[in-house]
Amino acid sequence: MSSAVVSASAARGRAFVFDEKDVAEVCPQPSGKELFGEGRPPQRVASSVFPVAGGTFSEIFRETFKDTRLAGVMSASRLAVRPEPEMVSSGIAAMDALTGGLPRGCLTEICGPASSGRTTVLLSALAAATRRGEFCAVVDASDALDPQSVAAAGVELDRLLWVRCGESFSNAESRLEQLLRVADLLLESGGFGLIVLDLGDLPPQAARRIPLTTWFRYRRAVEHTPTVLLAVERQSIAGSCSSLLIKLGLTKPGLLNLGMSERLVQVDVPTHAQLLAGVEITAELARSRLDRKPARSAGITFTSRTAWAG
Repeated sequence: MSSAVVSASAARGRAFVFDEKDVAEVCPQPSGKELFGEGRPPQRVASSVFPVAGGTFSEIFRETFKDTRLAGVMSASRLAVRPEPEMVSSGIAAMDALTGGLPRGCLTEICGPASSGRTTVLLSALAAATRRGEFCAVVDASDALDPQSVAAAGVELDRLLWVRCGESFSNAESRLEQLLRVADLLLESGGFGLIVLDLGDLPPQAARRIPLTTWFRYRRAVEHTPTVLLAVERQSIAGSCSSLLIKLGLTKPGLLNLGMSERLVQVDVPTHAQLLAGVEITAELARSRLDRKPARSAGITFTSRTAWAG
């Protein structure tokens, strides 16, 4: 009697030993009449009804692959779970307490009217990033950035790239087009810890011409990178593409009497005898997509003081 040994990896290395003469007895080939009977149409027969050494096909399959998972396939219950982005300081303690900081790999919008503290937040974020040893870029659509104010805020100028879009173009459309082109190049090149798109001095109707597809492209470009993308605007224009939306407002200016530098000026003091000592700024967290909780409105107030006021 001769024997044949067949090993199947699908059966975890189990060997099937059988006699070649007894193959017909182990797995007999039934005729059509035996399977379907006289006059009955052929029907599909499941493979699990045929016995195999060690059990049926379905039993062996379940036993073999019960601990096997398909590589690269994620469970549907885990699709909504995303890693939380790394948060870095904005340079303003009250702002960090409100938002947790600025998220890397995300788009953050800072919006507010004129004199609402947009530049204060911008300079604070730049100073904090350069102190961390990161390189920063500011795409200035209106050529409004003051280098002396930047240096006074503590920004390391040798780590700052300043792109002046308003120097060669007079109309808002040309400056906006230049800003978008530069933003594409900066995001594609990489290597920046903070990229600021300063649209604060552009008319809102011009800034709204940026299509949402452009903001979506920026969001995807900065995703999975350590870059903080910050858009400074008068009004929110990125829509759902931004992970954080912070709205700024000015409550009241702080004024000092020229003759009494340590006291706030009273109402009856003439304006020509007053100096601007600082501003009181309100910040509201209008939208946050960084957690799974519903977005809720929260606000803080902080003060920005001028250099001569200490």
